[in-house]
Amino acid sequence: MTDHPHPTAPVPERLFDDSEREQRWRARFTAIRMSRPGWAKDAPDRCAYTSNASGTTEIYVWDRATDLHRKVTERKSGTHSVALPPDGETLWWFADTDGDEFGHWVSEPYGGLPAGTAAAPAIEGVEDGYPAGLEIGRSIVAAGTSTDAGTKIWLRRGDGPAEVIYAHAEDAGVGALSEDETLLAIGHSEHGDSRHPAVRVLRVADGSTVADKSDGEGKGLTPLAFAPVAGDGRLLLLHERRGREELLIWDVLTDTETELTLDLPGELAAEFSPDATFLLVWHTYAARTRLYRYELASGELSELPVAPGCVGSADVRPDGTVEYTCSSAAEPTTVRALHPDGTDRVLLTPPGERAPGSVPVEDLWVDGPGGRVHALVARPPDVQLPAPTVVSLHGGPHHADEDRFSAMRAAWVDAGFVVVEINYRGSTGYGSAWRDAIEGRPGTTELEDVAAVLDRCVADGIADPARCVVEGWSWGGYLALLAVGTQPERWAAGLAGVPVADYLTAYADEMEQLRAFDRALFGGSPEERPEAYRTASPLTYVGEVRAPVLVLAGENDPRCPIQQIDNYLDALAARGDVRYEVSRFDAGHGSLVVEETIKHVATEIDFARRTLG
Repeated sequence: MTDHPHPTAPVPERLFDDSEREQRWRARFTAIRMSRPGWAKDAPDRCAYTSNASGTTEIYVWDRATDLHRKVTERKSGTHSVALPPDGETLWWFADTDGDEFGHWVSEPYGGLPAGTAAAPAIEGVEDGYPAGLEIGRSIVAAGTSTDAGTKIWLRRGDGPAEVIYAHAEDAGVGALSEDETLLAIGHSEHGDSRHPAVRVLRVADGSTVADKSDGEGKGLTPLAFAPVAGDGRLLLLHERRGREELLIWDVLTDTETELTLDLPGELAAEFSPDATFLLVWHTYAARTRLYRYELASGELSELPVAPGCVGSADVRPDGTVEYTCSSAAEPTTVRALHPDGTDRVLLTPPGERAPGSVPVEDLWVDGPGGRVHALVARPPDVQLPAPTVVSLHGGPHHADEDRFSAMRAAWVDAGFVVVEINYRGSTGYGSAWRDAIEGRPGTTELEDVAAVLDRCVADGIADPARCVVEGWSWGGYLALLAVGTQPERWAAGLAGVPVADYLTAYADEMEQLRAFDRALFGGSPEERPEAYRTASPLTYVGEVRAPVLVLAGENDPRCPIQQIDNYLDALAARGDVRYEVSRFDAGHGSLVVEETIKHVATEIDFARRTLG
């Protein structure tokens, strides 16, 4: 229990007196959204996707043969993880409790359950845990679970109970199952560095090791997929031997490998086509992602003529059609299909009004202490510069802001704020050295880049230095709290959603997968690196905070648990001379409920406005 009553942040009924603007910002959240439908391998007419059509993100199915859509789940905190077995006879989804991410896979008939019947555990004998990968074959199922004891990988052969074929105290996960279901690739960190995993291939028949591959210290390998051909031992991997994520094909059966050298800047990911003749390649560079086709026989690389914007998820249908999602900062997401004849059209149109668009983002490159920092800037069209500015920091840290549609960014723009998004050191998409530059010194490293970009925005007359707000969720929320403590002169307010606030308590309470990540990030546990954790913890600097602080926290959050947030709030309360407010919600690491998300955004913008006057 907290030692102090903490002031609750009010939720404004409206953000704007202008009814058109008020309706517009809310409509971006309430407009019905759909993920790209995935399909059953052997029954591709049977599809599943997620949607917020009910006001909460839930699982839906779509039968293409009949064009019927059906809502499957209805849970208080929503549902977002779904899988289809190859035959499409059942539907699997992950059941946790109120967004805490701890639970198990359940299944039900694709056509639905009889009235009054609940979905049953999908794999008999598997303990509850945090999910660590899932591969569903025709006769084999492999599932990973993570608990405080480490990771277990379970294998079910036929209809029997599952058995553990791999267990280790360090982080691991299911990677890929071969087409003939004789080989299982896993990623593991037995060497103690979950941020740079190694790969092991196990024999499904008895769990024995077929092959191991590691690129050594600081160079990760990630299994993506086996070639979808029976008897084919080719495993597609991501490697970073040349300082960025690139593609590698490892023939496990012959222990030969082929690095695919693609003449593209930035970083890559890929998937085999259904006939294994080409790869569908995602190319990410400077906050934009596009699609390419790589012919495995000839090595020919060609860009696919997908719609303008930044590509999200994508996959290849059996007939060669590429289905994908695409958006930009100015235009909301669409689910599209690029057919073999080059025709590109919208695949699915959600019912109701489309979300209103917003303003485009501009690229800003700034020389920082560790190299050039890439930022995206969104300017309100009707505001005189320099303007109040929100520096919105992405989570992760291994993530990146991209030129994608964001209802939250658009709401801040409508409220008259310049929005600056910064791909600080630690972000993905700019090479391994950039991503790994925060090792041993997280938090303060990123904020050096944030300071450099903010100084540039002030110098260019974009940002008003007296009206700068730092905001973020998850790792971004952590950085926001750290910023108001270590850079108090820069910020007029700090807004932190589901943050790390007290790193020592967070480490003790968080899910084991994140403890493993932290050990790799800091170079050891808090017992081994106490000063590094203390330096990185916002609680260390709570006495230096001058700006008003807003904290939004999920009661059931396994990633940034509530107790460590209460510790930080208690420390602010004990000072008695800093204004702060808190908004607690009954969910986990964020919310899948539309109205709850709207409340979060309204609370943030209202707090910033009240603070800036």
